[in-house]
Order: sequence, then structure tokens, then C-alpha cells
Amino acid sequence: MNPARILVVDDDDNLRWVIQTQLEQMGYAVSSAADGAGAIEAIDRDPPDLVLTDWKMPGMSGMELLEQIRRDYPELPVLIITAFGTIQSAVQAMRAGAYDYLTKPIDYDELGIAVSRVLDHFRLIQEVRLLRASLDRKYGFENIIGHSESLLSVLDTAARAALSNSTILIHAETGTGKELLARAIHFNSRRRDKPFVTINCGAIPRDLLESELFGHVKGSFTGAFAHKAGKVELADRGTLFLDEIGEMPGDLQVKLLRLIQQGELEKVGATSPVKVDVRLVAATHRNLRAMIEDGTFREDLYYRLAVIPLELPPLRDRADDIPGLVQHFFVKAKEEQGRPDLVLPAGLLPRFQDYRWPGNIRELENVIERIVVLTRGDEITLADLPDFLRRERPAIDTLQLELPAQGVSLDAVEKELIVRALEKFHGNQTHAARYLDISRKALIYRMEKHGIREKNAAELG
Repeated sequence: MNPARILVVDDDDNLRWVIQTQLEQMGYAVSSAADGAGAIEAIDRDPPDLVLTDWKMPGMSGMELLEQIRRDYPELPVLIITAFGTIQSAVQAMRAGAYDYLTKPIDYDELGIAVSRVLDHFRLIQEVRLLRASLDRKYGFENIIGHSESLLSVLDTAARAALSNSTILIHAETGTGKELLARAIHFNSRRRDKPFVTINCGAIPRDLLESELFGHVKGSFTGAFAHKAGKVELADRGTLFLDEIGEMPGDLQVKLLRLIQQGELEKVGATSPVKVDVRLVAATHRNLRAMIEDGTFREDLYYRLAVIPLELPPLRDRADDIPGLVQHFFVKAKEEQGRPDLVLPAGLLPRFQDYRWPGNIRELENVIERIVVLTRGDEITLADLPDFLRRERPAIDTLQLELPAQGVSLDAVEKELIVRALEKFHGNQTHAARYLDISRKALIYRMEKHGIREKNAAELG
């Protein structure tokens, strides 16, 4: 690591030499200037990490030098040296933007401490700035790859919603990037410097979910040996991302509603509530409106969550985005697997676009990684692709569709296809999904979307 560079400015040649010598012995790279004009020249030529300047100098004073540095180099820290009897000048300098001051005669131990403190402080500021820039690159909306109209419309709404404190409900199939979108919303909000906490409501056993979400007090149940803060409390002043909100049991839906309405939570075993300030972003692949009709999801909670609804499109509806996503995941997989020379011919990209991707972006990424790992040669061929990418899809005209002159509802057509496929296979969802070339999960999602009940589907045929 290179030593920090310090510029010493003082018209007293002896004092300037002594300060420079002392700082060099402390391990710093030191240059000097005899006046303010010389200091400006030195800074313009090669900006240092710190300027240490006398307050009273002929020509350009320390105050004038400080003002010009603040104007031209606002992030360059300045330490002022002033005589003991002119403390008021030091106060004036601090108000003008100096980081700190030292009094004459100089105590060189204090000099070392002051210099170390200011350099550490500004080094931390720079690290935070670099980290923030890294987060911007990683979690900005531009990091969500795609240029299809359906995706850009969602991102535009999300970017505007990010600046508010309104709750957001993301509806999307599994694997579409719900958490990535939620993170982008958080890191583009006013809460970006506060925690972003996630919890998957479907991945935690129901008897543990309440404690994970709201926390518990010591002795509240067997095994509660200490107080525990829940995810909501950990997200205080930040954002809580509730993935798969449709899996939350009814009793916890009531507590979540209280959190939204009153800004307070009650830990398991506690006798009084805790105030919190949390912005909620929820997500689900389920049809919550159908669940409301079934009585498994609270209608009042739904409307509290869906202040700003976002419908993230599945990958099959973003065919134009697939080549860009393939290239992105291909470059990433080559780097991770140590295969920088592997080539993916452009002629294979239509194979990826023709597939329906029931597992969405997550499935695409996994398939790309598998291809990179298993390909023997330096160029991917058709034979290296999985069977489902090599298989030719039947032409659409074999369905012999007749389009009515007055127009048609795409949702109605989709619902009719699903009903007919279920009828064909006597309600067997696995066979119907295979026939429609989608996953069983995707079929269930569409059944919920169109209000096709499983019990009714089982009775078909």
C-alpha cells in the first residue's frame, strides 16, 4: 500500500522542514510549499491526500488557501496550524471547512495523531463511496437485463415507486428475479443506507415463522434461552422483503396488518409492542385474489400490500431479452468455471429463444452453467445442448386456430387451452403440463390465475 501523501504549506523555512521531516519519519510521503500560490500549483499538479497549512502567511493567507481548496477540491482535507493566541482564527477556519487545527508550538505526538485521524476518516469516506458505487452497479435497475417493452414498463414503475415509502406487491412466477427487483427498489430509495432484510415465508416451518418474523423474548417457549430480534426489527428504518407472502398463515397475516397500519410489532411472549419504521416489499407467485375468495388470504391485507402492484413478466414473454441474458450468464459461467476460451455460436441462440423456460431466468442460468461445465470442446455445438433445446417445437398452425373478426381475449384462449388439456388427461396436472410444454408449477399458477380450482380440475372428464 502506497504511503499517504501530505502537502505542508508554511512560509517559515525551518518550521516547514521540521514538520516535513517528522511526517516522513512517521512513514508519509511529504512535499512542501512556501506560500499559498505554490501550494495551489502543487495541488493542481498532483493532488495530495492531505494539506497541512499555516494560518498566517504573506500573500495568500491560510484562510484564502482553504477557501480555494474547498472550491476546487471539495473532498481534499485541510489541517490548519495557528498560533496559540489566535484560537478564534481556528474556529473561523473550522467553519470554513477545515477538518481540524493544531496550535504552535507544535506537539509532534499530537501532529501524528491528528494526521492519522483525518486520513483514516477520509479513507473511510472513500471506501463507503466505492461500496455505494459498487452497490449501484450491482443493484441498479439497469442491472436487470432486458429491453422488452413489458419489462421496461415494470422497471419504470418500480423506479418511481422506489422514492416513496409505499408498500409494493410483486407478482411473478418463480425464478423471474423478484428479489433482484426488490433489492433494486431498496437501493434506489431513501432507505438505501439502512438494512435490506429478506424472509421467505414459504421456506420456514409455520411454527417458527412468527418468531423469525417478529422475534421472541427469553422464556417465551421451550428453547427460547435468550431474547431474539425478528426480521422486522432487524429491518428497522430499512426495507423488509417478504417473499412468497401467499404462504403466510392467517394468524400472522393479522400481525402483519397491524405492523403496516400502526408501525408496531409484538414479539412472541412480549407484553407490550415495539415501534418500528419499515418499508415493506412483498412478492408472490400465487393468485392472491383467488386466495381471498377461498378465505386463505385477508382482503384487507392484500389492499395494504398492493398499494403499488408490479407484474414481473415471465421469460417466455420476453423472447427478445433471451439472447442478452444468455450472453450475460455465459460470460459469468465461463469466468466461474475457468473456461475463458469457450465459444457460444450465435447460430444456437434461436434454440434458447424457442424454449418456453418454465423455470424462468433461474432455469436459464442453471442450464447455461451446465452447458459450460459439460462441453468437451472449445466451441459449444448443438450436441452439447440439453435434449429439450435440441427438440424442434411443432408449428403453431397445426393447432388450426380460427381467429374471429371481432377479436379475441388472450386470457380466455389460455384458460380454454388449460381446461381442454386437463379434460384430455382427466384432470392429471402432470400430464396436462407436459402436453402444454410447461412445468406443473407453471400450470398450477395459471390455474390459480384463471380461477380453475384443483378440485374442479380433478372432476374433469
